[in-house]
Amino acid sequence: MTPAANTPVITPTVPTAEAFTDAEAAVTRLEELYREGTSFLCEKFRIVLEGGPKQKRFRAFYPEIRITTTSFAQIDSRLSFGHVAEPGTHSTTITRPDLFRNYLVQQIDLLICNHGVPVIIGPSDTPIPIHFAVSSDATLTVPQEGASSFTLRDVFDVPMLSNTNDDIVNGTFSGHDDGSAPLSPFTAQRIDYSLARLSHYTATDPEHFQNHVLFTNYQFYVSEFEAFARTQLSDPNSGYSSFVSTGNQEITDPDAPLNVVEKQPQMPTYHLKRKDGSGITLVNIGVGPSNAKTATDHIAVLRPHAWVMVGHCAGLRNSQSLGDFVLAHAYLREDHVLDDDLPVWVPIPALAEVQIALEQAVEDVTELEGYDLKRVMRTGTVATIDNRNWELRDQSGPVQRLSQSRAVALDMESATIAANGFRFRVPYGTLLCVSDKPLHGELKLPGMASDFYRTQVARHLMIGIRAMETLREMPLERLHSRKLRSFDETAFL
Repeated sequence: MTPAANTPVITPTVPTAEAFTDAEAAVTRLEELYREGTSFLCEKFRIVLEGGPKQKRFRAFYPEIRITTTSFAQIDSRLSFGHVAEPGTHSTTITRPDLFRNYLVQQIDLLICNHGVPVIIGPSDTPIPIHFAVSSDATLTVPQEGASSFTLRDVFDVPMLSNTNDDIVNGTFSGHDDGSAPLSPFTAQRIDYSLARLSHYTATDPEHFQNHVLFTNYQFYVSEFEAFARTQLSDPNSGYSSFVSTGNQEITDPDAPLNVVEKQPQMPTYHLKRKDGSGITLVNIGVGPSNAKTATDHIAVLRPHAWVMVGHCAGLRNSQSLGDFVLAHAYLREDHVLDDDLPVWVPIPALAEVQIALEQAVEDVTELEGYDLKRVMRTGTVATIDNRNWELRDQSGPVQRLSQSRAVALDMESATIAANGFRFRVPYGTLLCVSDKPLHGELKLPGMASDFYRTQVARHLMIGIRAMETLREMPLERLHSRKLRSFDETAFL
């Protein structure tokens, strides 16, 4: 049943909207508003579960940031973020300001400095769904529909698809109901949804994710990553503070044991952390473009500084050998999972900053450079498909397209990850390792991998890590390329 129109709506008492010219103070107010709202909902939910009154509706609202500008400010044209495109009012709802504090302080400070006007912090008119409000309270669980003695949506707000979508990043958003333009790529509900999904898919909490994300499609890389993490923890000057494995197991001692999780999550994830969040996260997404899209759809809300695919691929040229590297500078998108969000006619450009970091990392690890580097690495087009057994069909069509595109490698994830990086404005790159050559009789079968190929796993992962460490030292305004920004962009990254 829908609650009657005269059902009393009970809300918490929170501060009214207030102007701030200090970013730190603004975020502190966001934290206060969010904490008051979620604490209120958790308290009322517990009371109702214990048999309390169900003839009332309990509601709390996400906090919001709002800014109004009246002139076309003269902004540094080199910046791709930190300013609104034109005069008017821009706003965004906010969730988990504790998790996003550093990001919010940075983005709000840029707004205040670039436009010379305050930001307004106050409650929005978007209710916090009860599922997301209780997510941080381990003692509370929202029962499934029909499992409780009352109809949940009659008493509390539940997630709404109207506020949980990608309209802003897809360029199809027409503006908020109050006429304001979006200030951030994601609404609070969209972020909350992804935070919940991340915990489910990766078996680690969102707060462990670092700003630099490596994706792989092979378990060997996980073992190498853990070994590398332990060596870093043994070095007090490495800058890394802890390592997190599935199940949120966190160690600071390089010799500390990690229990094997009985039931592995769909996308096991591991975090080599630094205190400022600038460490490295490794996600084993498994095989396929659907997994690649799922992972990047949700990690994107954390606004990472870069993500790179370091997985296996099929080499398409006879001159390639098992264990060779492929640095993607273009993508043939035959994965189809993003066709509705990002049409295939949209080009996915190579990002110079990421490309250079990857190539330099290959040079450092292999100790090859210049013309000699071509012996172990090809730069070219990577094709991504959605059919793992494409070789079993008539090959004339696919092979012709691969040849026409000048593809040098084929996999099932890289173009998806790059395209979603482009869509979500997250710097991206791809460095693959050749594991088979199906067009030349070297199929991926047990025993085919040589000792040389096995050693390449460690080298390959180290290259990805070196590249991320290079990108970590790069100023954000340089890394976040203007190539990723559209005509009418949000001010926040």
